[in-house]
Amino acid sequence: MVVLKSKAELEIMRQAGRIVAETLSEVEKAVRPGLTTVELDRIVEDAIRSRGATPSFKGLYDFPASACISVNEEVVHGIPSKRVLREGDIVTVDCGAYYRGLHADGAWTFPVGKVSQRTQHLLDVTQAALMRGIAAIHPDGLSLDLVKTVQSYVEGEGMSLVRDMTWHGVGRHLHETPDIPNWLPPDGRRPRNYRLKPGMTFAIEPMVISGSWETYIKPDKWTVATADKSWAAHFEHTVAVTDQGCEILTRP
Repeated sequence: MVVLKSKAELEIMRQAGRIVAETLSEVEKAVRPGLTTVELDRIVEDAIRSRGATPSFKGLYDFPASACISVNEEVVHGIPSKRVLREGDIVTVDCGAYYRGLHADGAWTFPVGKVSQRTQHLLDVTQAALMRGIAAIHPDGLSLDLVKTVQSYVEGEGMSLVRDMTWHGVGRHLHETPDIPNWLPPDGRRPRNYRLKPGMTFAIEPMVISGSWETYIKPDKWTVATADKSWAAHFEHTVAVTDQGCEILTRP
């Protein structure tokens, strides 16, 4: 069941989204060679708590940190550690803010210092895929049309989408209906296709791999990484469907 948000709830989610956006802006300023991912996690937690919110991820499903931090070949759900960021790496920081009973969720993949042209292209394609998906949102549209828009663009750029992860509704809970796949199979099999209605809120988050789509879960039972060690990027916004189209609640 998809829960449509009231005007009052949307206003709270705007505030939660602003906290996420400001937090990721602080992360962007801090990212540099020599920093550890656990230091980035502390920046995320301090930024969220200093704004009167609670980190959505900490303790959720027993996750041990305030942010999922994934480096290079790690796609999502990386656990912060003593791993040191190096020149040319990329690091994805995914976090959420729980504010006055409602969540917002966002992620960004940041270059660490100067990155290769190939790596920058991965970042550019993934960010553009996110914005193309958002531009396709309109009332009475269909959720799978967003996936088709993203998939067509990403695969046209010679890259792959993670196949066993989803986008998700967000609001009273961090993960709500609708579940929207990150990839659609070509054989006609289709998951549920949701009609978009004003008041729907969900996180749209393309997960893009520069090489093959295959992934595995590392021994920590959380971190999803690419099987062929190719690098991955992940950009995410929480959005609300409106009468005119959509509003990005986590816009910087």
